[in-house]
Amino acid sequence: MNDDQLLRYSRQIMLPQVDIAGQEKLLSARALIIGAGGLGSPAAMYLAAAGVGHLVIVDHDVVELSNLQRQLLHHDTDIGQNKADSAQQTLAMINPGIRVTPIAEKLHDQLLDEEVKLAGVVLDCSDNFATRFAINSACVRLRTPLITAAAIRMEGQLSVFDLGDKKSPCYNCLYKEGEEEDEACSDTGVLAPITGIIGSLQAMEALKVILSLGQTLVGRLLVFDGLSHEWRTLKLKRDPDCQVCSQR
Repeated sequence: MNDDQLLRYSRQIMLPQVDIAGQEKLLSARALIIGAGGLGSPAAMYLAAAGVGHLVIVDHDVVELSNLQRQLLHHDTDIGQNKADSAQQTLAMINPGIRVTPIAEKLHDQLLDEEVKLAGVVLDCSDNFATRFAINSACVRLRTPLITAAAIRMEGQLSVFDLGDKKSPCYNCLYKEGEEEDEACSDTGVLAPITGIIGSLQAMEALKVILSLGQTLVGRLLVFDGLSHEWRTLKLKRDPDCQVCSQR
């Protein structure tokens, strides 16, 4: 690290759990963030600020005025622009010392596998079950740690699935494909800080995974009720009959 980097990350380096070795690990890390919306915004912004060296941002959608209430990566001047490209511009202003690769298309099959394989950690910041199941399957196949979250109305949830841990379930152990119906913010609404709270926690879990720090949310589902400001932690068990991860 150069002098500027030592100063920029000094408050993290001061932490004995991080130190210079940990910061260098962050700088050499690659994180795949799928979705540059309400969750992807705070997650990407904090990972960029923390010095994760290479962020790959995936989003095929364009910025709309209704996004700006909660999707802080984007601004009025970005309306009509692809979200991944808009995110790259904002993240470059937050930390010009990292690399940001925008992918302005949906990732399917081989392309998804290629990006998951290259990543040290994947953050699922998408907003539909089809994408979540596809991301989970790729992470199971390639044994890449997955941090997945959801936020809607005044509620949020978060968990970590890491197939490097023999006891870890996968996303399909929690939700069965075809049994869940999508709920969109455009239909039900969402209070802006909910996405900020949950997305920030995604970034926190990603940093812990990269640094092998503390205890992640593997085997646990964190549920937040913003209306009552109550947190619940539910234990998750691996489904021995799971069609995705049981044969790992």
